[in-house]
Amino acid sequence: MENLFYTLFILFVSGLILSRFAKKVNIPNVTAFLLAGLLVGPYVLNIVSAELLTDMRFVSDLAMGLIAYSIGSEFKIKYLKHLGATPIVIATLGAFGAMIFVLLGVVIFGFPLPLALVLGAIAAATAPAATIMVIKQYRAKGLFTETLLSVVAIDDAVTLIIFGFNAAIARTLIAGTFSFSSILRPFAEVFGSILVGAVLGLLLTYAFRFFSSSGNRLILLLGFITLGIFISQQLGFSPLLLIMIMSAMVANLYHDHVAMDEEVSHFTPPIFMLFFVLSGASLDPRVLPTVGILGMVYLIARVLGKLTGAYAGAVLMKAPDNIRKYLGTALLPQAGVAIGLSYAAQSIVPMYAMQIQSVVLAATLIYELVGPVATKWSLGKANAIEK
Repeated sequence: MENLFYTLFILFVSGLILSRFAKKVNIPNVTAFLLAGLLVGPYVLNIVSAELLTDMRFVSDLAMGLIAYSIGSEFKIKYLKHLGATPIVIATLGAFGAMIFVLLGVVIFGFPLPLALVLGAIAAATAPAATIMVIKQYRAKGLFTETLLSVVAIDDAVTLIIFGFNAAIARTLIAGTFSFSSILRPFAEVFGSILVGAVLGLLLTYAFRFFSSSGNRLILLLGFITLGIFISQQLGFSPLLLIMIMSAMVANLYHDHVAMDEEVSHFTPPIFMLFFVLSGASLDPRVLPTVGILGMVYLIARVLGKLTGAYAGAVLMKAPDNIRKYLGTALLPQAGVAIGLSYAAQSIVPMYAMQIQSVVLAATLIYELVGPVATKWSLGKANAIEK
């Protein structure tokens, strides 16, 4: 327990110190938090051990739940009507663009098709957490920001479906047998997450009626977020998608949701900082020299695919010029979902599992450090940041 409190002290202080440095050199706080974690983590200075990182996994789960709630609270019916189908098309083509570019790149460089299929599917994933934090830090507003928020939210569902299809094809190529259930599984995961999230949202909205104080409502909300995480872990659903839907239900049905969102925003900064410092501490720079050509192909092809797909989607939907030019650059961060899928690859293509994990972990290290800076650049170029 003493080690745990000392670890918390180190994580908080290192994050704060580097965030001051970040302000001086004009980079996002998220990048500073990640760098702080990388420095104090087990793979550089080893002030924070790998065992303690494992013990603090619940902090990351709770932070992701709060981030999902923050995204979902933006999805009011009026807001969705205003945006139309544009975010869906951009998210879908951005995900498929990354998948196709990585798949083709890996195959062209002589790697097996099952490996290419799984890596391509993982490339579709975009991490919403870093994007949300950059948007909050710079108080980005407007159509560009609204579209970006929706795209990163939808991306999770699209990635799960792509991964399910590609995994089924990879299994068929290796085993020579086809399983229809493996095709249906990602759809069940997505629709199950939506259904349970909607039910929890209805229950939470009803329960709010019995509590008038802001403190009690915040406690109730945290209880439902942790319940949503628990259910998703037990049933194999997406916690991000489930809690986003729960939050969207509250935003549309609860009369005082704006005040509720403000209460949450006052509570979350230390948790979010801790989440990113812990994420940085989990990054292992030793994997970088091990990825070779495969890692370089993945890194470059994913960026090209995201940019091309997002641009194509924006052009197809006749989106404004700033969305066409700059939204794709804000979709580069990659973390939790991608890492989770890389571990799932152990049961799909076990003979390539180590290669996949090394590539994804190395890519995460680079994307998470560079991605927030790219997102800030995109928001600035799109005139989404208030001067």
